[in-house]
Amino acid sequence: MAKVTIMDHPLIRHKIGLIRRKETGTKDFRQTIGELAMLICYEATRELKLVDVEIETPICKTRVKELQGKKMAIVPILRAGLGMVDGMLSLIPAAKVGHIGLYRDEKTLKPVEYFCKLPPDCAEREIFVVDPMLATGGSAVAAIRMLKEKGCKNIHFMCIIAAPEGVRAMQEAHPDVDLYVGALDEKLNEQGYIVPGLGDAGDRIFGTK
Repeated sequence: MAKVTIMDHPLIRHKIGLIRRKETGTKDFRQTIGELAMLICYEATRELKLVDVEIETPICKTRVKELQGKKMAIVPILRAGLGMVDGMLSLIPAAKVGHIGLYRDEKTLKPVEYFCKLPPDCAEREIFVVDPMLATGGSAVAAIRMLKEKGCKNIHFMCIIAAPEGVRAMQEAHPDVDLYVGALDEKLNEQGYIVPGLGDAGDRIFGTK
């Protein structure tokens, strides 16, 4: 079964409280989403493998730790996932960025694919799929299925807020994909929105309705 890590860092909890507020404007919301992505990314990369490398300091030769392979990719689910990319790139500037376009049909709540562009060597990379919200789990499940069809194996999923229903859907569909969640909320409402949640993340990031 996939490991689910719920963040308990005080800074993460504080910043999630800020973006939940309905009076938080687009600029502050977008900035805080980026900061949260960076903080969650820091925790999500804790178990990346390291290797010993010999270097020379101004004083002498020594051995240091470096990331093994260093090949990583960030794959946001469009469009809200874009809000998390810059924060993650500030920690992992050499990462490649792919894009998967999915939207949720408001009647069926099922994901509909409209775009997929990935690094040509994505199958060899450690991949972090990102989306601020994990609601029904439909989009995340579909995005990861697309990645697996292209040969990707080392896949992780990051979100800021999740509903229990979405976590269960991910665990059932992709038990090999670890989840990194900023906050686990109570439930989904009849419209498929997370409660208490923060509304529509994409609209709030980009100032649209």
